[in-house]
Amino acid sequence: MTTVIIADDQPMQRFGFRMLLESQDDMTVVGEAGNGTEAVGLVARHHPDVVLMDIRMPGLDGIEATRRVIASGARTRILIVTTFDLDEYAYDGLRAGASGFLVKDALPEELLAGIRAVAVGDAVVAPTLTRRLLDAYVHHLPATPGAPAAADPRITALTEREREILTVIGQGWSNTEIAARLHLAESTVKTHVTRILAKTGARDRVQAVILAYDTRLVTPM
Repeated sequence: MTTVIIADDQPMQRFGFRMLLESQDDMTVVGEAGNGTEAVGLVARHHPDVVLMDIRMPGLDGIEATRRVIASGARTRILIVTTFDLDEYAYDGLRAGASGFLVKDALPEELLAGIRAVAVGDAVVAPTLTRRLLDAYVHHLPATPGAPAAADPRITALTEREREILTVIGQGWSNTEIAARLHLAESTVKTHVTRILAKTGARDRVQAVILAYDTRLVTPM
């Protein structure tokens, strides 16, 4: 059973999400929050698998709430649900530690699939959309002139093959594409991805993409 908290300042939006989620045999809503402060408190109390986190909420917004949940060490995954595709704040939410984002007009099956994916540690954002998002908001990246990727301790722990795979993950390749283009079994690619996440401390694939940008393994087109 996947446990979910819904954080959104619109009661009707929370109601709609709850009705959808509770129609599923494998999901249950354990709490609702109208702002970020309430969301952080509910996470500490219920330790849910996933939080559906709105960005724009009164008081503590969804980005800062995400940052606080991640900083607490909670195993909870954050799925940002935003009003607009490429919302100006979506990148900040991912950088704060969210595992992905969806737009509020996503189809019900897309939202459900997204929750299930996040709950098991997969990325929700499609690889090409992740690349598009990061390219659009690359000006948010910290400036590290003259600091080569090879010098970053998160990168030096990787084997040459793992670094190659992290690079193409950052370029938006799926596991299937990596397997085909690098002539590897898809199960081998998955093993490499798991090791990359473990060695770098990235929570999931989305965070691995951000790492590839941070360390300049990947640069915007």
